[in-house]
Amino acid sequence: MPFSSRVFRPVRWSVAPAAGLLLMSCSAPAQRVASAPPAAIRPDSTVLVAAGPQYERGAVHRFFWGTHYRALWALPVTAPVFNLRTAVPGGLTPIREGGSFQTKNLRLVDRNGVQYVLRSVDKDATKALPEGLQQGPIGRLMKDQTSVIHPYGAYIVPPLAQAAGIYYTNPRLVYVADDPALGEYRESFGNALYLFEERPEGDQRTVGSFGFSSQVVSSRQAFTNLVTSSQYQVDARQYLRSRLFDMWLGDWSRREDQWRWASFPAAGGSTVYRAIPRDRDHAFFKFDDGLLTHIIGWVKPNYQSFHEKIRLSDVEGLNSAARPMDKSLLPYLTRQDFQQIADSLRGALSDDVIARALAVWPREVQQLGADEFTRKLRSRREQLPAVAARFYELLARDVELPGTDEAERFVLEALGPRQVRVQVYRLTPQGATLLQQRVFHSPETRSIKLFGLGGNDAFELRGDPDPRFKIGVYDGAGQDLLEAASAPARPRSRLTVYDNADGNTLRLGKTAVEKYQPRAEEFDGAGWLLRHRLY
Repeated sequence: MPFSSRVFRPVRWSVAPAAGLLLMSCSAPAQRVASAPPAAIRPDSTVLVAAGPQYERGAVHRFFWGTHYRALWALPVTAPVFNLRTAVPGGLTPIREGGSFQTKNLRLVDRNGVQYVLRSVDKDATKALPEGLQQGPIGRLMKDQTSVIHPYGAYIVPPLAQAAGIYYTNPRLVYVADDPALGEYRESFGNALYLFEERPEGDQRTVGSFGFSSQVVSSRQAFTNLVTSSQYQVDARQYLRSRLFDMWLGDWSRREDQWRWASFPAAGGSTVYRAIPRDRDHAFFKFDDGLLTHIIGWVKPNYQSFHEKIRLSDVEGLNSAARPMDKSLLPYLTRQDFQQIADSLRGALSDDVIARALAVWPREVQQLGADEFTRKLRSRREQLPAVAARFYELLARDVELPGTDEAERFVLEALGPRQVRVQVYRLTPQGATLLQQRVFHSPETRSIKLFGLGGNDAFELRGDPDPRFKIGVYDGAGQDLLEAASAPARPRSRLTVYDNADGNTLRLGKTAVEKYQPRAEEFDGAGWLLRHRLY
């Protein structure tokens, strides 16, 4: 789908004659601008500056701890000086410092209340360590491994995402000087390279890359609504398209906080969410090119490097960070859905699209890395159908189907050998409305779990499910009805109802029933959020 992005007010960047001493030549020590900036850098200047010359290392260190993207971190690139007064009409005001344990962020707001963010290009993961270790050898080594990240990877994502038909942020590479407009943040944020982009939150009706949504919400808000009421749904096909795009980029760090959700009105007063991926710090990750980092990669299979080939054996590790979300949001899509979306994505990411995206990089970065990335992106694109098939197989093995805190009716029906169908209905005083359904097949699916979560739910078991399926029914909170429509010829040895004895009605014949004490992380609405690190 075509997107148009918010148009920033043009700023004239030029090298002023009076600023000549402010700029570095490629032969000058790369750290001079970052460590000892001149007294005045004009806000209409450009600077030549390296993102991280401190990551340069000798041959022995590189042998053990990897070459990574050290050459790119040490490469001086031309970047415009960021002017808070002219970046958008009316200027920007800093309001809040933030960020994760790696990235330093400064939140900005314009005169209309629209928020933006400056995110540091350089990272510092040592903040995750105890204070006593941050300055020691462990902290120094951890800081050194920032070089696994491509410092300019995020900037080529928007044209690729636009062609792919998914949502995206619009980062720009800027240099923040010692600007008085930073106010109280001047000392901690001046004299460094940053990524400048819109903050995907709130009313974004003017931003095409967020779908012109009038309400963009966090994962915490979206998942709270998803477990509160079935009136909230996620566009699963659009989310899957975004996830396959992640795999193409080698972006393995896709946990819940890496997403925002554009909301749109749907039929019957309901709301549909569409995914907005953000924070592409770990796209194009390069980790396993050192002896010791290669060994660490065996222990941490999620640390997947951006190679020319996506090994199918690595697909599980590549997606481990997002696995809770994937299992919750994709269980009703079929193998055919996965293949259709992969084929469509492969067709959309043409050679011309890749070339235009790489042209976004600073000229210096293009000269060093464009050929490598052209080759890798083209090769990985052709593997998307096979990767999608493997991704489907991993998710189809063990399926979890949650309801909401409202009343639902789950119908589990045996269709014959190796097949079982699950249907989920929304229950209202006006009747039942079908929400989701899917036929599961053995041997690709080995277990199915149904979670009632809250509300007075009904579970109906029809027929005798094939014993190749291991099926668990978890009643959750509320007074639920669990019944078998017809008595099976033999006990359902592979179907178990887990009853927490809170006033449920059981009409199950010979179906195995086990008593259990609900655990917070598994069987109620709050627990479902806890599973997603959102509660």
